[in-house]
Amino acid sequence: MLRLSTKGRYGTRVMLELALNYGEGHMLLKDIAKKQDISVGYLEQIMPSLKAAGFINASRGAHGGYTLARPPVEITLCEIVSALEGPISLVECISSPEVCDRVESCVTHDLWGEVSEKIESTLRSKNLQDLVYKHRNKVKSRPLMYSI
Repeated sequence: MLRLSTKGRYGTRVMLELALNYGEGHMLLKDIAKKQDISVGYLEQIMPSLKAAGFINASRGAHGGYTLARPPVEITLCEIVSALEGPISLVECISSPEVCDRVESCVTHDLWGEVSEKIESTLRSKNLQDLVYKHRNKVKSRPLMYSI
């Protein structure tokens, strides 16, 4: 089974949460954790990677927290996933052809390369603003739940 790691999935959710609040000031880590149902401890491991990639700004102090470093429309999902997961390759020989002597003659190498390119192209075509729109439409279409 092909899988995106927890770091990639949770990192994307963090970025979505910051995009949902873009322009409204800094968000505290505990608030991001609560809204996305991710432990603060795990977020503390993800945030340095997002900061190092230039996606977020962090500030300390009473009014500190996290914000997006760029507008949501300028940050693609490909950038986020690549920063957290590394190259988008189904198999190692796609991103590092030197690991395999069969690259030139291997038909499956070509297939895995084509699939990897399609995944990367799809992620490159989507940005955080797209996720914000989708999120807001999903939330709007959910029926209200009342409990007594």
